[in-house]
Amino acid sequence: MAKDNKPRRPRAQTPKGFRDYFGAEVDERKAMLDTIADVYHRYGFDPLETSAVETLDALGKYLPDVDRPHAGVFAWQEDDEGGKGDWLALRYDLTAPLARVAAQFRNDLPSPYRRYAMGPVWRNEKPGPGRFRQFYQCDADTVGAATVAADAEICAMLADTLEAVGIPRGDYIIRVNNRKVLNGVMEVAGIFDPVDPSKFEHERGIVLRAIDKLDRLGPDGVRALLGEGRRDESGDFTEGARLGNEQAEVVMSFVNAGSVVAERQNEIAQFDSKNPVNRDKDTAVQINSDLLRPDGGFSNFVASLYAPHPNQTRPDNHFQNIASVQVLGEIVRKSTMGNEGVDELVSILDLVQAQGYGPDRIVIDPSVVRGLGYYTGPVFEAELTFEITDDKGRPRQFGSVAGGGRYDDLVKRFTGQAVPATGVSIGVDRLLAALHAKGQAGATARGPVVVTVMDRDRMADYQTMVAELRQAGIRAEVYLGNPKNFGNQLKYADKRGAPVAIIQGGDEKARGVVQIKDLVLGARIAESASLEEWKSQPAQFEVARKDMVAEVRRIIDGERP
Repeated sequence: MAKDNKPRRPRAQTPKGFRDYFGAEVDERKAMLDTIADVYHRYGFDPLETSAVETLDALGKYLPDVDRPHAGVFAWQEDDEGGKGDWLALRYDLTAPLARVAAQFRNDLPSPYRRYAMGPVWRNEKPGPGRFRQFYQCDADTVGAATVAADAEICAMLADTLEAVGIPRGDYIIRVNNRKVLNGVMEVAGIFDPVDPSKFEHERGIVLRAIDKLDRLGPDGVRALLGEGRRDESGDFTEGARLGNEQAEVVMSFVNAGSVVAERQNEIAQFDSKNPVNRDKDTAVQINSDLLRPDGGFSNFVASLYAPHPNQTRPDNHFQNIASVQVLGEIVRKSTMGNEGVDELVSILDLVQAQGYGPDRIVIDPSVVRGLGYYTGPVFEAELTFEITDDKGRPRQFGSVAGGGRYDDLVKRFTGQAVPATGVSIGVDRLLAALHAKGQAGATARGPVVVTVMDRDRMADYQTMVAELRQAGIRAEVYLGNPKNFGNQLKYADKRGAPVAIIQGGDEKARGVVQIKDLVLGARIAESASLEEWKSQPAQFEVARKDMVAEVRRIIDGERP
């Protein structure tokens, strides 16, 4: 039997972990990016576009849960005669390229440098439901500002951005913490030396990843990883940090801070309810003495939180901020760096409150850790708090759609000099999914007006019509398929989501008119209208050729009865 030498046909399928985006999806994402860019512009940030490809050295090794060189990125080595070309990789985020730009053009850029960037990033990770290897990010960063005012501004801007794209107040919360507080916890636990931060780096890495998995593993799972290690249900063993019992207890006090905050928050709320009249700075200082303790040093902070709300009911999150500052301050009391982190959190709350962003939008939350290793100060996440239904029909909160923080050492990798920086990254696909879940996105996009072809020899007439529509700012096209079957032309218009079809045969041409078919109204009539309604609102009507554009505009603008 003769061997079949025909070339093998490639499979027409998207690579695993990637997906294609079609018309309405692309339009929807573009509209969201435009809205976000408008907010960023309003805050004074300038756009920046960087290459999708960076050298592997420039990207560094900052992906979470990655210990192998080149792991987590799509990388390749440039081909040259000596076989020693540079290693290149697709960017895994938009922050590492910014650090390279800030170092490369440091003499040309203003300082501070405020930029935003939008585009796809790539991660060579195992794909899963809703988890792709290519996805869009939308970042805004300030490079060269050491003040926490820059971090506070990012938090305020993130709140404005969520509301601008359609997430109402009450359906989101910006949660803020500080990596200096976590370093303070590790210093108290004996696994962080401020004089030599490289010491115990391996142990801290395990501790950091363990804390970041609290939601998935629970306190017992985290505790196991602080000790000898943990074996999961599949039998795989994860090495632990091998901390002593006392060391582990210090870390667990931080892990369990959320429940302690809730208890303390209730205490403060009860105290507040018993003192409803004079809620001024004196009352705030009394709360500081009775509940926050004088050595906590937070009386001015408590007073500042109380000042804008005299004689009013406090939102629950108001007391959460007070309780969080207190609890974190107690945990890191023996650490200079930890206390500095708590002070920065207090400053951020003061600054955002001065701009009108209260605890209903921005709160201190000890559970915010952020997995990336380059954060050095304040960290924040935007969490959507409304409920959705998962694949198994169970209610759950939507979760995080954005995150970021301060990374003062990233540019230093290139220059050797510390350059302060802070920023945020919004997961655009996650945010779009959230709007879909709320029923605020996903509507079918309107297609173009379709000018049908009744006579092949009159294509110039039809092109004249479509040109007039386009010049009037109306999206339009001439049907370019086989015009033999007119029904197929209308089916094509329906598939395109066209609002209107224009029809002109030889008879209409001779009389100087066109037929206009309102496809949206026609579909609605076909679904539910009675015969009388159909007669009173015909979906197809005749107008003078000179009035064609005006009548199409009335339909599109919803002005025609």
